[in-house]
Amino acid sequence: MRAVTPDIEGFVERDGAKIAYQVFENPGKPTVFLGASWMVVDSRHWKMQIPYLSRHYRVVTFDPVGNGKSDRSTDSKRFGMPNDAADAIAVLDATGTQTCVAAGLSAGGRYVHYLAGLYPDRFDAIIGIAPAHLWASFSPGMMAAYDLFEEDVENAEGWDTQRRSGWNDNWEDYAAFFATQCASDPHSTKLVDDMFEWMMGTTGPAVVAETIESEHGDLEKAMESIERIDVPMLIIHGTADQLVNYESAAAMKALHPQAEILTIDGAGHLPQARYPVRVNHAIKSFVDRVYGLQEISSVWHVGHARPKKVLYVSSPIGLGHARRDVAIAQELRELHPDIEIDWLAQDPVTRVLEASGERIHPASAFLANESSHIESEAGEHNLAVFQALRDMDEIMIANFMVTEEVIRDGQYDLVIADEAWELDGQLHENPNLKSTPFAWMTDFVGYIPMPERGEREAFVAADYNLDMIEQVARYKRVRDAAIFVGNPDDIGPQTFGPGLPGIRDWTEENFDFSGYVTGFDPKALGDRQELRQELGYLPDQKVCIVSVGGSAVGTHLINRVVGSYEAASQVIDDLRMIVVTGPRIDPATLPQIPGVEFRSYVDKLYRHLAAADLAIVQGGLTTTMELAASKVPFIYVPLRGHFEQNFHVRARLDKYRAGRYVDYEDVVPDNLSALMVEEMGRPVDYLDVETGGAKTAAGMIGKLL
Repeated sequence: MRAVTPDIEGFVERDGAKIAYQVFENPGKPTVFLGASWMVVDSRHWKMQIPYLSRHYRVVTFDPVGNGKSDRSTDSKRFGMPNDAADAIAVLDATGTQTCVAAGLSAGGRYVHYLAGLYPDRFDAIIGIAPAHLWASFSPGMMAAYDLFEEDVENAEGWDTQRRSGWNDNWEDYAAFFATQCASDPHSTKLVDDMFEWMMGTTGPAVVAETIESEHGDLEKAMESIERIDVPMLIIHGTADQLVNYESAAAMKALHPQAEILTIDGAGHLPQARYPVRVNHAIKSFVDRVYGLQEISSVWHVGHARPKKVLYVSSPIGLGHARRDVAIAQELRELHPDIEIDWLAQDPVTRVLEASGERIHPASAFLANESSHIESEAGEHNLAVFQALRDMDEIMIANFMVTEEVIRDGQYDLVIADEAWELDGQLHENPNLKSTPFAWMTDFVGYIPMPERGEREAFVAADYNLDMIEQVARYKRVRDAAIFVGNPDDIGPQTFGPGLPGIRDWTEENFDFSGYVTGFDPKALGDRQELRQELGYLPDQKVCIVSVGGSAVGTHLINRVVGSYEAASQVIDDLRMIVVTGPRIDPATLPQIPGVEFRSYVDKLYRHLAAADLAIVQGGLTTTMELAASKVPFIYVPLRGHFEQNFHVRARLDKYRAGRYVDYEDVVPDNLSALMVEEMGRPVDYLDVETGGAKTAAGMIGKLL
């Protein structure tokens, strides 16, 4: 799922080809034109920039002929710098863009420089990212391969795949290699995967045609055009670029001494994707200076007494974080009665916060919805959650940029993040942006690959874990408090990967432990029969509550459980089944079985769970631990492919001797009804779940105030 979608999508036809463009409107603001690059990528190579820039400017981008939604062509005469320039101008005309700041990556950096020289009245400034000018210093391997382009090589590997025959016959091999050269930075597996996917959006023969025409370009004419540039210029280049050597930026600076250069030490060829926060800030600062824009920030009157301000960022994946976060916030207010807490959160978390009377920051409206993305990645009770998180990269960067602005402008005394992975990760990636004490909380540590997803996921998960380990070791100052919501023996025996530390050992070294945070005290619920009466449950009824959390991922499990109701009601007298669909599932879309009740959202659901005779749930930590705390029999069915539910949560439940694990394939009428009978009649012997976790966590956090 994309972080933002365009307001306008259209096509302009030029020289026999349709060119797809996108417009992200922002009335009254200047336009940033994110141009096309080499046709091996489409406009998605700007995915980390578009959400952020489109909140501040009007943004126009397009797909080059040969990729994305634009037409394909193998006619070499359709390519080359004059055609690329004409295509860009056609898009500007079609979108009503009179002037703009234009940005281009690699070959696109060459094109925007060329354009600014040819059409000085259309461009107010230009930004070249790793610009690949025809006179630039390229990788020796790449240049050698171009010199031998027409020669065939058997069993080609590496740069030897860069041949006419290789591109025509086995484009996939070249794409796999070239992606690694573009994304050569450490811990860039996602960017390698993205680059490969983008390259597979075109074909070898099309790239051959484009390359032939580009090689015949008029270098002298191009140089004359570039030398005529008389607008502000920003060049962004990494020192470890494996394709276009950094020295080429210095050559451009020699041509245009007024040009600004942002050097990103150690960066490869795609800094806009690998280091998006730095690039986003650089682009915005440059554009603001070009147009004389100045941000108005909050004013902090030094010397005047004011309440302490706290920003609480609560993960939107599930509702459980919100309940425990509200409990911690309430305990924090006991320690510091004068604090003001703003919440940066999304639906469905905002429903819990609103019901609790909490104050939601208005910038929450700018957050891209992570729950919707998770739902879009799910199959039938199947969520490869690690890959879903990887695919959420543009959403996470978009949300970090919102959060970073809120922190900067709000002048907070403390930021608390409960599994806001984008905030913790990018603060470690950009520690200079940390401006206030930071408390980090999580109830699991470490990505664990699912065996059925093969060697690639095992390798990538280990690389992600290593990146995190290295970041924490390098910048321990980022986390002023690191709190694991639980205890050391809640952590399973797994390691972070081959040759990496054990997860429990590392967590004990780098976290403090609060104990589990239930958000409620089961003893405070009072007498169970009185609670049942208050909630409307009759003494003889066998109450079964079905709950699948705050997303729509649980729809298939609900369907199976509801489909088993008739068989269960025949063997369980006075069975009352109540299905809590959550705020993102419409009960009207589910099978309407006589005797089954539906509720879309239930505030303080833990009270109903405590009064139930049985619960059937997914494998999410919050609901299962609420049931464990209330010592209610329950059946839990972890999502297939969900490493947290299948490893981290299951290990914790096993420690508490809580719940009965059931595979999704076994949720069928006869089997489920038999399990329901067995579980309803079974006395539970769960270990006690501590109830002081919220107070303990608040005490750790409160010290930072």
